[in-house]
Amino acid sequence: MSIFLSSRDAQVSRKAVTHEDLIVYQRAFDLAMRLYEVSKQFPPQERYSLTDQIRRSSRSVCANLAEAWRKRRYRAAFLSKLTEVEGELAETQTWLAFASCCGYLSKEEMSLLHQGYTDVARTIANMVLHVDEWLLPSP
Repeated sequence: MSIFLSSRDAQVSRKAVTHEDLIVYQRAFDLAMRLYEVSKQFPPQERYSLTDQIRRSSRSVCANLAEAWRKRRYRAAFLSKLTEVEGELAETQTWLAFASCCGYLSKEEMSLLHQGYTDVARTIANMVLHVDEWLLPSP
């Protein structure tokens, strides 16, 4: 399964019933799991800093996206959660940069993960730009 999103993937995501149906969620989850596997090779002295932080932020992308999905009845709440997703994405990319500079990731792995998160960020930004297409009717 490719971790990259196409514009068609974003269109298909709009037909999702649960957050787990969202292609962007599936991609973010796959990336977080890949990061988990890669981070097992980080040095032990990074366990409570870089390893913990990169795992938390990558998982938070998925968790906040799931929460955003459940809040799409309320425009402001939905947008707020999507903004949190964008923040966690940026944090994850920052930790990736540190891991790469410290020599814990190969250039190929860094490129793959960074591009994957960039693609996820692009899809989230598109959701923000077209927020009204994602909202549920108000109660």
